[in-house]
Amino acid sequence: HLQEIEIVCCILTIMAGKNRFASGIPTDDEQATGLEKIVLEASKRGTDPYSILKPQEYAGSKQDPHIVPSITNKRIVGCVCEEDNTAVVWFWLHQGEAQRCPSCGTYYKLVPHELPH
Repeated sequence: HLQEIEIVCCILTIMAGKNRFASGIPTDDEQATGLEKIVLEASKRGTDPYSILKPQEYAGSKQDPHIVPSITNKRIVGCVCEEDNTAVVWFWLHQGEAQRCPSCGTYYKLVPHELPH
């Protein structure tokens, strides 16, 4: 009787294996769970809820300021000013109009950002 059970189990295992791969290997989207699934679904909609993608580049002018997302109405921003600088100029950026770095004049604008959860 034990051998019959083992044979049935083997047959069921083989059948399950055939059915599992009948449609091919699952894609990343089909296998994703949790945070990975949320990020993949968001990327399909064109959003980046966790800011994991490379930020968009801006000119830093009054018409095209650097966008700084924030969950509050103000945030400390650091500006390197020039490419080879080793010092960072820190200043408060407040929500509203674009503001200038006190050292080099590059414009920054604070925009509201909501966390996904």
